[in-house]
Amino acid sequence: MKKDDTKHEPFKVRLPGFQNENEIGLGDVIKRVTSTMGIKPCGGCEQRASILNSWFVFTGKK
Repeated sequence: MKKDDTKHEPFKVRLPGFQNENEIGLGDVIKRVTSTMGIKPCGGCEQRASILNSWFVFTGKK
């Protein structure tokens, strides 16, 4: 079985009022929440955030 190396666009969810015109990835949202709770990020956290950002994005745009 051959691995598909093509880059896919992340799944985008529009949340009016939640976000302005900027897009924010799921990994960045989780990073902000855990940071607010006092959890310090590590190298693994950065990798996880990057992967989640490539999968799922919140946007306020139509």
